[in-house]
Amino acid sequence: FLHHPAASDLHPSDATSLGTNLVCDLKEPVKMAIGKNKRLTKSKKGGRKKATDPFLKKEWYKLIAPSMFAVKDCGKTLITKTQGQKIASDYLKGRVVEVSLADLNRNESVAWRKIKLCVEDVQGYNCLLNFHGMDMTRDKLCSLIRKKQSIIEGSVDCRTTDGYVVRMFCIAFTKPQENQIKATCYAKSAQSRAIRAKMTSHMTELGTKGDLRSLVKELISAPIGEQIAREASAVFPVKDCFIRKVKVLKKPKFDVTELMEWHNADEAPVGDVGKPVEPPAEENLAGSGGRL
Repeated sequence: FLHHPAASDLHPSDATSLGTNLVCDLKEPVKMAIGKNKRLTKSKKGGRKKATDPFLKKEWYKLIAPSMFAVKDCGKTLITKTQGQKIASDYLKGRVVEVSLADLNRNESVAWRKIKLCVEDVQGYNCLLNFHGMDMTRDKLCSLIRKKQSIIEGSVDCRTTDGYVVRMFCIAFTKPQENQIKATCYAKSAQSRAIRAKMTSHMTELGTKGDLRSLVKELISAPIGEQIAREASAVFPVKDCFIRKVKVLKKPKFDVTELMEWHNADEAPVGDVGKPVEPPAEENLAGSGGRL
């Protein structure tokens, strides 16, 4: 401030007052561009929401298996409650559940068999299931595979009479002949092809002769693997033959009446009308001296 044009005419005591005025001029408020610093204008409206338990918005639905199985009520599933346009039943349809056949039929000897069921329709709090596929547990499959034998596998696509396209997989293992001294029992490629041809022909016949319901009944009850092994033993001795896997590739258009046949067909069989009862024997009544 000593170089100020008015500083030469001033008394040294007045210099301090001039300096303070100059400092005040420098501290004028600076104008900022509007909209540059967005953090200043941000409101607290979108802050942290209250943490709520997500299970309060959900509800349980029963899973109802087809009537061919001994146990109908096979489990429960969870879904978010209907809210606005998000309808719960629409999100349930198409869900696939995997259940052990031991639980469905109360038979522990078939615990290695897994059944896949698909949710086709929702009625109230009940989800009606339909057959979707079949599989074998990994531990069962691993227990069959050993050294010094051949594995023969075959697969086939077939269409049932009610319009389902099903793919079936079969597996079999060679076994040594009776009184065999040789350690190994490998099948030649021509023998494997012949056994595979017998597998595919048997599975095609099985899949095309009836509807899906009759096919599933045979798959879960009839010893199909033993029948194939008996046919294939003419080519080479075979053991541990199983329908390893079944997939439903295509389904016909959804029909409620067809689905209800799956769930009501075996409840009241038409043929079972009971045993005939013999009429009670008439007692001889004492007459009044005349003819009876």
